[in-house]
Formats: sequence, C-alpha cells, structure tokens
Amino acid sequence: MQKLLSHMRAACQQYDMIQDGDRIAVGVSGGKDSLSLLVAMANLKRFYPARFELVAITIDPRFGNADGDYSAIEELCGKYEIEYIVKRTQLAELIFDIRKESNPCSLCARMRRGALHDAAKEAGCNKIALGHHLDDVAETFIMNLFNGGTLDCFMPVTYLSRKDLYMIRPMIFARESDCARVAKKENLPVAKSKCPADGATERQEVKEFLSSMEKKYGDVRSKILGAMQRKEINGY
Repeated sequence: MQKLLSHMRAACQQYDMIQDGDRIAVGVSGGKDSLSLLVAMANLKRFYPARFELVAITIDPRFGNADGDYSAIEELCGKYEIEYIVKRTQLAELIFDIRKESNPCSLCARMRRGALHDAAKEAGCNKIALGHHLDDVAETFIMNLFNGGTLDCFMPVTYLSRKDLYMIRPMIFARESDCARVAKKENLPVAKSKCPADGATERQEVKEFLSSMEKKYGDVRSKILGAMQRKEINGY
C-alpha cells in the first residue's frame, strides 16, 4: 500500500490533481485497479495536505440482463465510511444484443463514461478519479500510434467543459502489479468481469506485445511514460 500511495501522492502533487474542498467520485468497476484506487484514495485522504471527500460510483452494465451484485463493494465502502452509489443501465443489452457490436470496447467505454459523468454530477462531485495506471498509459499510447499514427494518450487531468467536471488519474505513476499486490494484501473483493469481450480485446494484445518487448528492452512501459514527459505529450 505504501508504494502505491507514494506513486499517487507524487502524481497528485505534480499535476495538481486535488484541491481543498474537492468532492471526488471514484469510478469503481469491481476490478483490482478501481478497488485499489478506492482504498488508496481513502488512505490518502488521511494525510494529504488538501482536504477532500470521496464518493464511490459503480455503473452496472447489467450483463445477462440482470442486476450485478455489488454487496461486497458496498461493505468495503462502509468500512471506510465512503458513500456508495450504483447506477443501473442497459449498456450490455444495447451493445451486445441490440447493436451486436463486433468491436464493443470503444462504444462501451464512452457510454459508461457518460453515465459516470452524469452520476458524479448528481452526487455533487466536481472531480472523477479513474483507475488508470502506468501500464494503461503505455498501452494506450501504443494503440494510438499503431491505429492512428498519432502520439496521443489520455491526460493526467482533463477538464470536461460540458459537465464542468475534472477527470483525474492518480495512479499514472503506479504499475498494474502494484494494484495487484494491494488487492491481494488488502483482500479486496475483486470480481471477475462478466463482459463477453473480456480477455479478447486489442488492449490485451498490446499488453502481451509490450511484455514480450520487455524481455529484450527492459521496462518499456516506464520508458514510454518517460518519453511522453520529456516531450510533454498531452500534459505529461
């Protein structure tokens, strides 16, 4: 936990992610990354110089046309005295049954993000924290490079003018392995994804590609982040 907190504090301070009085919605899917972010933010709240509030929000896609069971996450939020909100949607039915998307991830991500923005505003939040880590930074950069020929990635801090919300990514200096260790040590209620496309995505292919490159070139993910910082790509 201390290693993850160290990375998060460094990112929050370097990119001025958190200010006094912020009410931050943490997007919680039930995976190891978002749950690690949630408990780390709860711990960060205890000593971070700026005072802030937390709200945990889950967008339920309703896979199999049934409500997801998030009682374990609700119990975790109770332990840390964090307000917890579950928003039920028809995303799974729309994407897989009605539209029958052959490449559903991009559309699903956009629609879930929109639902999360609306839920955060309804909860009186001015910021949303997402569980993207350094591995996600590198993978997104490579995907954009290979697919569109662009040097592009999501930003550490993004202002959404239409919603008057800030998106922050406090874990961009942390590795996916850091989240996995925290999830295991803290015995977090990580739930296996019920998404039909899980494990068969382009991102998974890029993840495996970068892992194969690291056998020869070392920590390529950190090198990609370092290159982005030196060239100040997308606010890094």
